[in-house]
Amino acid sequence: MCVVTVHAQTPTLHLADSLYMRGNYTKAIEAYKNHENQDEVYDKIAKAYIALGNYDAALINYEHSLKTDQKNAIILFDYGKLLTRVKKHKEALEVFYKLIDIDYRNPNYHYESGLVMQKLGDSTSQNRFRTAFDLDSTHQKAIFQIAKYHLAKGQHKLVDKYTDVGLSSYANNKELISLKAQNFYKKKDYENAAIWFEKLVALNESLKFIHEKLRNCYMLQYEFEKAIEHGKKVLEFDSQNTENLFIQGELYQRIEDFKNAEKYMSQSLILQDIVLDEEYIKLAGVYSRQKKYKESIDTYKKAIAENPKNERAHFLSIYVKDQYYKDIDTRINLYEAFNKKFPKNLYKAITNRRIEELKNEKFMKTD
Repeated sequence: MCVVTVHAQTPTLHLADSLYMRGNYTKAIEAYKNHENQDEVYDKIAKAYIALGNYDAALINYEHSLKTDQKNAIILFDYGKLLTRVKKHKEALEVFYKLIDIDYRNPNYHYESGLVMQKLGDSTSQNRFRTAFDLDSTHQKAIFQIAKYHLAKGQHKLVDKYTDVGLSSYANNKELISLKAQNFYKKKDYENAAIWFEKLVALNESLKFIHEKLRNCYMLQYEFEKAIEHGKKVLEFDSQNTENLFIQGELYQRIEDFKNAEKYMSQSLILQDIVLDEEYIKLAGVYSRQKKYKESIDTYKKAIAENPKNERAHFLSIYVKDQYYKDIDTRINLYEAFNKKFPKNLYKAITNRRIEELKNEKFMKTD
């Protein structure tokens, strides 16, 4: 049975309630303390202290209130939630267990106890969330906790089951929409993942995480223009993130916008302080596609400096020099030096054929 205390509306109490309702909490507390029967207003003083952020004083007043009314479910519930807020989890759990004894069929008592059990590392917390769901199949917060648990376990069908139940009663629940989107993403169903992440954007949710996932979804579906737009959003959150800058450059490269590819890749490389031979190779390729051969050669030099054993960097550097340099002997010597440096290189058929072509070209000119 839920016990509810009825406060007599004396002039002092009426004034205190009015001050509280208007947000004047300090004066409300002063007025409550002038009320003749303090047992009637301890819980109200506690709420005013919570509003001011003085949780210690609030706890003391809840404890005073419960001394005279130990089974007041309303006060116990507020007290339990405050104990949770100040991280007194064991004490909070005891309070929620008392509430479950008072009214087992109240789903919120099970839900709140489940949250506390999570904080305590109790693996049976899911039992409380499921009980809350069994008592109220529209309990959005309990559904979220259950679906999130199954998502972490990779149990995709159960994630869909619970999110669909929750969304059937509240279609715009952003937390459940996010779980559904993440579930599709984990299943590598990028088309449906994008649809559900876009629903979050339509609900004015603009988070780095969402735009990163949308960028990746569209990139993996070869919809590079859409991927670029979300990539821009990602960089609005952190314009110095080297990984995201480089990905943006690669996206521009895929649509052959080499000017922007160069811009973003260069920014990324300038900010990085790690071995970057592969990244420099990609940037050098972007320069080459724009016929910026000198810039390409200089960038291949950087790649080789980062990793002198990178055979591909050496070969591609020579390939660009072959297009840039005019002297045939110089070009022949580059290929021969490469073969000597890497006698078992993967490009030997190409280099030997090119050496032969250049020698024939030199012979024809001499002739």
